[in-house]
Amino acid sequence: MGVLAASRPHLSLLGYLPRRLSTTAPATSTGISAAVAKSLLRNEFDPDRAVAILSSVADSTSSTSARHALELTVRRLARSRRFSDVEALLEYRKSAVAGLTEPYIATVILSYGTAGMLDHALCTLDEVPALISAPHSLVSFNAFLSACIRAKKPNRVPDLFAELSEKYAITPDVVSYGVLVNALCLTGKTDKAIETLNEMVTVKHLEPTTVIYTTLLDSLYKKGKSDEAEALWKEMVGNGCAPDLISYNVRVMHRAVHGKPEDVLELIGEIEAAGIKPDTITYTYLLTCHCNAGQLEEAKAVYRGLREKGCSPNATTFKILLSRLCVNGDVDMGLEVFEDSLTLNKVPDFRTMKLLVEGLVKGAKLQEAKEVVDKVKKRFPENLVGGWNKLEKELGLSADEQVRDQLEVS
Repeated sequence: MGVLAASRPHLSLLGYLPRRLSTTAPATSTGISAAVAKSLLRNEFDPDRAVAILSSVADSTSSTSARHALELTVRRLARSRRFSDVEALLEYRKSAVAGLTEPYIATVILSYGTAGMLDHALCTLDEVPALISAPHSLVSFNAFLSACIRAKKPNRVPDLFAELSEKYAITPDVVSYGVLVNALCLTGKTDKAIETLNEMVTVKHLEPTTVIYTTLLDSLYKKGKSDEAEALWKEMVGNGCAPDLISYNVRVMHRAVHGKPEDVLELIGEIEAAGIKPDTITYTYLLTCHCNAGQLEEAKAVYRGLREKGCSPNATTFKILLSRLCVNGDVDMGLEVFEDSLTLNKVPDFRTMKLLVEGLVKGAKLQEAKEVVDKVKKRFPENLVGGWNKLEKELGLSADEQVRDQLEVS
């Protein structure tokens, strides 16, 4: 079977399932804008509610916000492993939406990639001319290449890059080559990625971008090739590609892992001198470096100073700091950090939160531990809280365990 072969199972619920989901989900206001829907979906993790929100969007599906809302909904369904529902939703959208555009079809392709359903993405790519009454362009081609990355199948990009560009008579552009370079780096073929960059410049006469250089820098640093990375940095600057914050953050990451907090602070000073404002990612690397150096108080100071710098903690910030606090027995600040993550809807993963709950139980803070578990469970659908139910029983926090303890005492 060739790399282009793809199959799709029959959909008995096509065109029906999205409506069924939206009617069984709790009611939402009708006729909301795509921008409002996108905002709601960022904080909604129940897949049925997500579909209900998407179904209530009244404005054009061609808007950027509408396409983003579709992707967020698919992400919620995929996270719950409801892949048949993902298929039904996306196929329904392809068949029921009037005036489809290639950017909208590109969103469907990317959404299939997000769900790991690459064969479905490929089928959709093949259908582009029939769906929009126009030939393929770089829009859908590049979307499919990116879908391979999202589906965690970067190894398929090189062959598909060549085969699909020939099949659809498409000349890859700098974005296409950027995805190819990224795929090669993700599969450990950094040398081949650099060759691709050189071919892009010397043979295809395409100007490299800061994004492509940054992808290569990240790969070189992670492979421990810091000298080659620094040489590439100079090449990037020499070719007129001004480093942006993402580029600098790649260097910050390297210093945070292999250097001292002073090294990271020095680079932050360089970033500011370049007229660029460090962001949450920058400071999270600094916080991590302090943690790795055993400087927990300094890490706390970085965390508490984020807002003064116009930054907001992200999921990684919460995960790194909360885990280190718990390992060091500081569950009081751990609770503070957890409440912050709850407010921002960026609760760390189960393993990290488990450390906090276990630390609270160990410190005889059973009520606080129970409240943490209850708050986390309320944020996620029932099928995603199995680990919490098990942990409650193990730690004696479940209602059944507490009743039994009371009976034993009496």
